[in-house]
Amino acid sequence: MHFDMAITGFVAIYIFMLAAFGGWVIIGNVPAILHTPLMSGSNFVHGIVVIGGIMALLNASTVTEQVIGFFAVLLGAGNAAGGYAVTDRMLAMFKTSGHELSHVIHVKHPARQS
Repeated sequence: MHFDMAITGFVAIYIFMLAAFGGWVIIGNVPAILHTPLMSGSNFVHGIVVIGGIMALLNASTVTEQVIGFFAVLLGAGNAAGGYAVTDRMLAMFKTSGHELSHVIHVKHPARQS
């Protein structure tokens, strides 16, 4: 099976501008408190960037196109790895350390006093 995809310059610019505007509108309406969890949880977007870079790299016919495709894959993979590292670090903030909390006051239940 042969798969050949050709995107002209104007179509590529249109897709890029549409994606940029859509991302700006969506992220712009997210409250500040949810911005970090949303961005760290959306690491699949970086996976799509990697797939797009691989597609560009496979369809590259000149050295310049190969270099652009290589950097697209490299930067997309770096973004994905960094996003997962941020997510892991953020989730680690919500884990308990395993020690008993010293500020918890133990109160006996009145019916159980002996």
